[in-house]
This record gives sequence, C-alpha cells and structure tokens, in this order.
Amino acid sequence: MFPNPATALAHTVIDELARGGVVHVVAAPGSRSTALVLAASAHPVVSLHMEVDERSAGFFALGIGKQSGMPAAVLTTSGTAVANLLPAIVEADYSASPLIAISADRPPELRNTGANQTIDQLHIFRQVRWFAELGVAEDLPLAARYWRSTVSRAVAEARGWSGSAGPVHLNAAFREPTVPESDDGRSAAAPFRSEPVARPDNLPWVAVPQRMVAASESVVTDLVARIKTARRGVVVLGAGRYDSQPMVALAGRLGWPVIAEPWSGARGGEAAVSTAHHLLALPEFAGRHHADLILRVGTAGLSPHIASFFAGTDQHVLIEPGAAWSDPDRSMDLAVAADPGDLGRRLNAAVDPREPWGEWRVAERLARAAIDGVLDGMDEPTEPRTARDVAATADLLVIGSSMPVRDLDWFMAPRDGLSVIGNRGASGIDGFVSTALGVALAAGGAVALCGDLSLLHDQNGFFVNVQGSLNCVFVVVNNDGGGIFSFLAQSRQPGFERLFATPHGREFEQLAAFHRLGYQRIGRAVELIPAIQAARQAGGVHLLEVPGDRAANVLVHRRIAAAVRAAIPPS
Repeated sequence: MFPNPATALAHTVIDELARGGVVHVVAAPGSRSTALVLAASAHPVVSLHMEVDERSAGFFALGIGKQSGMPAAVLTTSGTAVANLLPAIVEADYSASPLIAISADRPPELRNTGANQTIDQLHIFRQVRWFAELGVAEDLPLAARYWRSTVSRAVAEARGWSGSAGPVHLNAAFREPTVPESDDGRSAAAPFRSEPVARPDNLPWVAVPQRMVAASESVVTDLVARIKTARRGVVVLGAGRYDSQPMVALAGRLGWPVIAEPWSGARGGEAAVSTAHHLLALPEFAGRHHADLILRVGTAGLSPHIASFFAGTDQHVLIEPGAAWSDPDRSMDLAVAADPGDLGRRLNAAVDPREPWGEWRVAERLARAAIDGVLDGMDEPTEPRTARDVAATADLLVIGSSMPVRDLDWFMAPRDGLSVIGNRGASGIDGFVSTALGVALAAGGAVALCGDLSLLHDQNGFFVNVQGSLNCVFVVVNNDGGGIFSFLAQSRQPGFERLFATPHGREFEQLAAFHRLGYQRIGRAVELIPAIQAARQAGGVHLLEVPGDRAANVLVHRRIAAAVRAAIPPS
C-alpha cells in the first residue's frame, strides 16, 4: 500500500526502469515531479543525479546513453522545464542515442485553464521514437500493470525496438499530494490500495533483447557481385554504434583503403588513411584514385573533399546499423539496413584476397610526415596539434562540434584503442559539458576537447559535479570566439567580429575557480600531453586552456595544405 496514487505511480515507474536496466536518473528541481524524484532517490539500484537546469540534465542523460548503450531517464517538472529537453532529444534522435524523458504534468482538469506552470505537453516532441501518456495517477486495479508495461516498452523503444535507438517521452499527470503522505496539510488523497504487481526475481515486466538486423542472402549476393567486379574500392567508416573490425578486415582482404572518421574506432591498422581529407583536396590525386565502389557504414560528412569523392563514384553503398537515411549529396545507389559487423564477416568469407592498392599507403605515409612536420616544428600551441595530441593520449574522447571535430578528423594520427563520442547527430555545440560529464560518469572517466563557445554555452553543466565524484579533463581551445567562421565566406563580410566571431573576453581561470575545477593554461605545445596525463592521474574535473588565434589558425591550415601538396608527387 502507498500513501497516495502519485507515490504509487512514481515508485512503480522508477522500479520498472531499474528492472529494465535503466540505473541512472537525472533530474532538475521542481514541484510537480516531486514523487518521481523522491522515488528515484529512494530506490536501492538507481543513481539519481541532480542538475541545475533541464537542458543540462537532458544532455547529461544523453551522454550516459551514448557511452553505455543503455538509456538514462531524465525527469522534469511541468511547463517550460519540459521544453528545455528539446535540444537533447533532437540530438538523441539524429544520433540514434537512447534516452527516456519523463515529464510530470498537471492533471487534465487544470489544463487549458490558465493554471500555473501548465502547458500542452502531449506530443510536444515530434522527434521521439515513441510517446505515451501514463494518465493520471489513480487507484485502479490494473494501474500498476499498465504502468509497468508502458515503461517496459519505453525502454525497448529507446534501445531500438522499432528500428533504431533514440529518445522516447512519457508524460505522467499527478494530483497532489505528490509527497508520500495522504494529507500534506494542503491537499489530501486516499491511500493507493490496489495490488502493486511486479514480476518475480526482480525481472522486467517485458524482457526485450537487443535487436540486431541481419542482411538477407540476396543483399549479400548483390554486394559480393559488386565487390568482385570492382577494380578499385574504398571502405568508409562513419558514425554509429557498430563493430567496425569486420569491415576493416574486409578492406584488408581486398587491399582497399579505409577512410575512417574518428568515432568509428578504426583509425589504426595498415589500411587506415588518416590523411584522406588532405589527399583528396589535391585534384590530381583524387582524379588518379577514382573508386568504382564505396562501401560506407553510417554517416560520414566531416570533410568536403571526401564528400566530393563520394559524388564522383560509380557505386556508393550505405550500410546503416540504425536504419538512418544518409545521402546528402545524392550519390548513394544502394542502402542496406543491417548490422555492419555481421555483414562484414559474411562478405569477408565470400570474397578472394587481393593485392593492396599500394598508392594510398605511400601517399598516407608522405602526407602524414608533412602534417606532423609542420605541427612539430611550431613551439606555440595550434588547434590542429591540440586535436592530434589529445587524440594521442586519451582512451575515451568526447569531441566538440564546429572546428574541434574537424581538427580531430583531419589531423589525428592512426592509432588503436581510442573511443570517440560527439554530438554529431545534429552537430550542435549546446550541451557539450553535460554530455561529456555524462559520458565520464558512465565510463569512469573521459577527456573532452571543445572550443570556448561550446564550453561557455553549457557552463551550467558543471553544477552536476557538486559532490566531486566525476573524472573528466576538459581541453578548451580559447580563440575568443567562433573559429570556424574564419574559414567561411562570412569572414569577408562587414561586421564579421560582432556578427559571427562573437568574441566574449572571458577568463577561463575565473570560470574554473567558480566551479572549483582544476585549471592550467598551456603556454607551449609540448606541455599539453603531460598536463592531460597529470590531470587524469589526479582525478576530478579539470580545465586545460589552450590559447589560440583565429587568424593565425587559418594560416596554419594553409601551411599544412601546402606541405601536403609539396609532398605528394603530381603523377
């Protein structure tokens, strides 16, 4: 028996989340969500994390899901608190990341009456995989059965039951009292006396194994035929949660190069080409290395030169683990919704080995030496070297959008053992701090690289570390504004600094002191790796500031491009 229906609903929902494997719950303070927050705080399996604001809470939960593969639940009170989850839900949608949003609501009799903090929360998010209205908490015989079944489905849908992982939204209406009392001195409710049913042995109401999609035999036959007739092929590995190694093994068997974006985990090995962005920027090289078949896994869109390479290819096959449609340049001629690991193994067993396409390997070695020669020859920190060196020393890296992710893709040297996570579903800079800390919580520690605006945009996210239990090293490139605009046509427009670069003039040492973070300013390029290693060893949350200059950064990029051009023979 529960003291009131609100408490019964909340405890049932939280308990069923835990039974389904959702052990992290994130919330911001609010009144209507009281029953849910108290239930999460009291549950023996659930870890409850409190944030100052709901936008940061949503991204913190998103980071947990991105790293662990299991959704975290984010709880909000009613009104605009719910709307603040939209950015995280959009990112979860486009990146196929699991997330469960549970919004507390006013009961139906208060909706559309002008009641305080009451908005229309039903279907407020069009980006979710699934929505359910849990209804008003009432003492009905089958109430607990309905609540548990609904939560079980929410977990399954967030993990990809209907196609791909992503966000789901549950809306729960609560009448007062929302504290575990039958009479809180302001309102009263009869105790909840219906049976609080649950499966025995702490099992979920509905067990749902992770879904994996296998390609049909006809698809495998078609791909084998394409591979056998292709003279020159390339394997491209983009974003998504999948086992990349079978596709790498396939490329090795065929002697094809592998163009791997950082989050694929496939930047190591002989076939990996870390300099593809620079090589394909050379018209002579791109022309000589025309491919008649590209096998691409997931979304790959960090380099405009690689995108042009796609457009000039005869056959372009997308293998998509999350069933997303990724074809911005309209060059794709076959889309396969399948598990890339399973498909790679089946293709590898069906094709004969070939001699390596050796020109790519020679060009990779020459271009790599040219890039590293420029970067190592400069004593002052540069944005490309910062990305390269962070990638060289991190095990788990959370990367910011805008220039940091491009610098990582364009300058990271080949290596194994690095996991990379980023909010590239919708490529926003918002929520970066919270996402990184969520990843760090799920993994036990992480390194994060971002620009100054990304960090300032979500500085509220540091409040979640109020108990000092997280381990994350933030490397922030501070060039006093939006550095990516210096590479775009906007840089030639009147009022560029005020309208686009948006310099802020803030001191990051003061921000670090305010949030009680470890802090160090990097004065020389060689100081960065030791500083990261020392901060990781010390534990806690640290901020390493790397000063930059936007105009100088453009010149560094040009120097590197010229060095690669000089290193690659024209014919």
